[in-house]
Amino acid sequence: MITGIIPARYESTRFPGKPLVDIHGKSMLQRVYEQCQKSKLDRLVVATDDERIVAHVNTFGAEVILTASSHKSGTDRIAEAANQLELQDDGIVVNIQGDEPFIHPEDINLLTACFENLTTQIATLVKKIDAIETLENTNNPKVVLNTKQEALYFSRAPIPHLKGFKKEDWLNHHTFFKHIGIYGFRTAVLKEITQLPSSLLEQKEGLEQLRWLENGYRIQTAETNSESIAVDCPEDLIRIDKKFFS
Repeated sequence: MITGIIPARYESTRFPGKPLVDIHGKSMLQRVYEQCQKSKLDRLVVATDDERIVAHVNTFGAEVILTASSHKSGTDRIAEAANQLELQDDGIVVNIQGDEPFIHPEDINLLTACFENLTTQIATLVKKIDAIETLENTNNPKVVLNTKQEALYFSRAPIPHLKGFKKEDWLNHHTFFKHIGIYGFRTAVLKEITQLPSSLLEQKEGLEQLRWLENGYRIQTAETNSESIAVDCPEDLIRIDKKFFS
């Protein structure tokens, strides 16, 4: 069984109440939910720490559960949700970003297809980088892969370093990948990784997936050609409006 969980936190330093913001007549959270419904998920649940979000989700008939407000990451929140929902250890849990109102259902299906290989523990998506600005942007984590398309390392820095080439020419001599932040987990693995202490590399890079790699877990990747727009601050709504409603 494949369960999609959308973590939705009300408090946000940059954008309080973000899940409930109106985007052309529907909340951002409802738009995320409706996009996910178009995928092949067997079950879809919103996990939140706020009664206002619970009340809102009830208005459009989605399944919602209340989780603790102390979680430091969406991964921790969906792990609590998985426990509350009593999901089977051999099932699949997909962590869906609650701030991507036009997430592509095809990307969810691409991710879940990784689990057709029974050895897959964790899966995520990557996308080829086609602009040097993206390669150098520390807000866009990069990833290097092995021959099985498993992640070797994630970094905010451009990786790998191309010795002997000017950085402005790197894209002409190597295929670089950026990380697309949607994850799938075997339920048993999800429960395990959220019990791990924060790791050194995770702290240095500010990337929680490095904790999993440091502890020997494997992260399978699949390549997508698409990318949705995340709403991190009110200004991002202007980008949404221009792209989808102009």
